[in-house]
Amino acid sequence: MFYTNEPCTNKYGTIAGRPLLAKQSSGKTVEIFGMVLTRRIIPCLDIKDGRVVKGTNFVGLRDAGDPVELAERYNEQGADEVVFLDITASKEKRGMIIDVIRSAADRLFLPLTVGGGIRTIEDIQQTLRAGADKVSMNTSAVEDPTLIERAAQSFGTQCVVVAIDVRRSTTINPDANMVRLPDGTDCWYEVVTYGGSRPTGIDALLWAKTAEELGAGEILLTSMETDGTKDGFDIPITSRISESVNIPVIASGGVGTLEHFYDGFVYGKADAALAASVFHFGELTVADVKHYLNDRGIPIRLPASF
Repeated sequence: MFYTNEPCTNKYGTIAGRPLLAKQSSGKTVEIFGMVLTRRIIPCLDIKDGRVVKGTNFVGLRDAGDPVELAERYNEQGADEVVFLDITASKEKRGMIIDVIRSAADRLFLPLTVGGGIRTIEDIQQTLRAGADKVSMNTSAVEDPTLIERAAQSFGTQCVVVAIDVRRSTTINPDANMVRLPDGTDCWYEVVTYGGSRPTGIDALLWAKTAEELGAGEILLTSMETDGTKDGFDIPITSRISESVNIPVIASGGVGTLEHFYDGFVYGKADAALAASVFHFGELTVADVKHYLNDRGIPIRLPASF
C-alpha cells in the first residue's frame, strides 16, 4: 500500500506530514505553528472466519459483511484510519488473516491497523509486510510484556498499538487505582484477555502506563461494560487513562449516537474514537460524524470533497 500526504499522528491528534512535538494546553486542543491538530474517526472491523462480525459485550456475534468492501466504503467516507481485529485469533490459536490484509492494502489509501493472533516479532513483520501500517497486540502483550519493547525496537513505536480490554471490578484490590463512576460507585478496571473471557487481576491504569514505558505508541481501550451497547463510551476509565499517559488513546466500545463521539473527545479526553456497528449497519456514516463534530467545535479532518 502506498499513500502520500496521509495523516500522521502523535499524542495530540493528526496532522499531514511527520509527527511534531507539541505543548499541551487545556482541553487537549493543541496548536503547532497556528495549526490545530485534529481528532480521528476510526471504523473497526472485528473479523471472524474472514467476515466482519459484531455483537454485544464480545458475544452474540452477527455477520456485518466483507471486510475489504466495508473498509473501502469507509475510505470513501473520509475515515482517518481503519482497524482490522481478528477477534478469535488468540482464543482459538489461529494465525493471522494475511490474505485479507494484502487485499485491503492493495485497495485502500488510508492507514491500516491489524490485530489478532500476533504473538511474535515474526508475526509483526509478516503483518507489516502484507501491507499493515500498525499492529495491535492484546493477549500476547499481557502474557509477554517484552514483546512490546522488542516490537518498538524493531519497527518503531509508531507501529505498535497495545489494545487493552477492561472490565469493572468491585472486588478488594489494595494495589488498584479506584475510579469513581457517575452514580458515585467506586471500582477499579481489570484487564481481560482472550476476547474478554479471561480475567488477569491487572489494573488497567497500571498496565496502560507500563505499555507506554515499554514502547507502545498508542493505546486502544475497550470497555466490556459498554462494548456493543450503544450507550456511549466508558467515560470514567477513558478519561483516567487519557490523563495518565502521554501517547494517544483510542476510545472504543459503546457508540450509538453522534453525541457519543463528542463525549468521548470532550469528557473522555480521547485522541481518537473507534466505532463498529453504527457504521457497519448504516446507522451513521463517517461523514455524518465528522460534520457533527466540526459543527460542535471539535477539530476534525474534513476532506475537500465534503
